[in-house]
Amino acid sequence: MSGTPTFVYDDDCGFCTWCAQQLVDHSDLDVVGFSDITDEERERLPEDWEDGAHLLTDEQVYSFGEAIEQAFARSDVAPPGTDDAVGFFRQFRDYNRLREKLYREAAERRDLWGHLVRQEEPVRRS
Repeated sequence: MSGTPTFVYDDDCGFCTWCAQQLVDHSDLDVVGFSDITDEERERLPEDWEDGAHLLTDEQVYSFGEAIEQAFARSDVAPPGTDDAVGFFRQFRDYNRLREKLYREAAERRDLWGHLVRQEEPVRRS
């Protein structure tokens, strides 16, 4: 790893690509689409890696809703205190389940979201 966290996304999805572009514009994260991940990156991903987004750090792999949460917290659009708020919410037993349910609900409607915002050309920053 480069030391800079890497956001991995589905670059065949116009909505996902638009979201990745927001991270390029508003964070220092490296961003790479599924079609461009390295063998080393792929080895670190969970078995169901093609089912959603991931954030790779030197120490950890965050997947799905947690990847979005972590990427957002590392962006300049996250309000001050986001880390504290996330820490607070994690105290509640159902928070992780709710976060992942919301992620899955949004992911299952990517085509719908893509009618609102989308980007055709994959983005990459590394």
